[in-house]
Amino acid sequence: MSDLEIRGIPLADVDQMMDLANLVFHERTPAEDRERYLWIVRRAERIAAYADDVCAGQAAVLPMRLAVPGALLDCSAVTFVGVLPTHRRRGVLTAMMDRMLADAAAANRPVAALWASQSAIYGRYGYGLADRAISLKIDTSRPLALRTEPDPRPLRLLDRASAPEVLGPIHARALARRPGGLARDAEWWDKGILPAVDEDDDEYTEPRIAVLDGEPGGYVIYRTHGEGAGHVRVDDLVADTPQVEAALWQYLASIDLTNKIKAPSRPVDDLIPHMVADFDRVEVTGSSGALWVRLVDAPAALRARSWASDDSLVIELLDERLPANQGRWRLAAGTCDRTDDAPDLTLSASELGAAYLGGTSVRMLARLGVVTEHTPDAAGRLDRAFAVPLAPYTNDDF
Repeated sequence: MSDLEIRGIPLADVDQMMDLANLVFHERTPAEDRERYLWIVRRAERIAAYADDVCAGQAAVLPMRLAVPGALLDCSAVTFVGVLPTHRRRGVLTAMMDRMLADAAAANRPVAALWASQSAIYGRYGYGLADRAISLKIDTSRPLALRTEPDPRPLRLLDRASAPEVLGPIHARALARRPGGLARDAEWWDKGILPAVDEDDDEYTEPRIAVLDGEPGGYVIYRTHGEGAGHVRVDDLVADTPQVEAALWQYLASIDLTNKIKAPSRPVDDLIPHMVADFDRVEVTGSSGALWVRLVDAPAALRARSWASDDSLVIELLDERLPANQGRWRLAAGTCDRTDDAPDLTLSASELGAAYLGGTSVRMLARLGVVTEHTPDAAGRLDRAFAVPLAPYTNDDF
């Protein structure tokens, strides 16, 4: 649409953003429940696309810090995206995405990220699926034997108000070990991680927090549900060592009046399926896509992330939406420089975004035919360079 106008949404109009979101996602949010969601757009940069003074679409961007291999990078976390059903396929989303990418570049945020409601949408804007999560169910109807000896130190329960100060350093250490997470401030802890009422099911209890202090340390945030024999739902579990992790799982398994643990989101390389002595006690109930990543300033993002080999290779990056990224780049540890040398590998911005955190195999993308190798094993070489000790994982929904 040539008559689209992109402009900011004033703070006074954020309630209307909920109305559009409810329309687009076929939901109904009662007035008394809106604050559970609107806090996130109040802290965001908000834009709307207007056609003949009709708000045809909206989007919000949260300035965040994303854990990438070896670094924390400024990130545009995209959320609350929606287009009126009357204005689909008229360039509304494209206009907003272009504006958000331009704003991210102007703000010196090298990466952007989002959760996709429909996976077919965002590849054309240069986003790639960078990590996945699994869901687990653990039978705790009888004592849970573990192959890893639990840390013997005592755990303590923590109140919500104390959580940011106590849990923050533990979470920060986790971000340094595993890419994909977001740095959390006090408001993010309070409203995003520890809301008093669960957003999806208000029959769950308030969040409970058990922490093992010190270094190494760890914590678990969980809620319980009394239906049937009762169960525990794990919302966030972080541990500095496998022994601390074992102590946290053992604690959860021992909670009275419950017979199972549900963990809706865990890393794909989570230890607990292998930690239990009886493997049949843990069931992987699902797998889902998580964070989509887009390199806004590809050279800056590639220079910032760690490199797991002493190799050097040339990629040809295809990125018509952000021409400053397009072209041939020689990559090595800490460097990404333009070159006229022949490429070892050609790939698009979306495939580079998918591989950037180390969670998507470039060799697999080459087998699919969406990445082109010009020299033997070029995809394998980039995989080895991008390798990470722990699979990327994102447990911060937005």
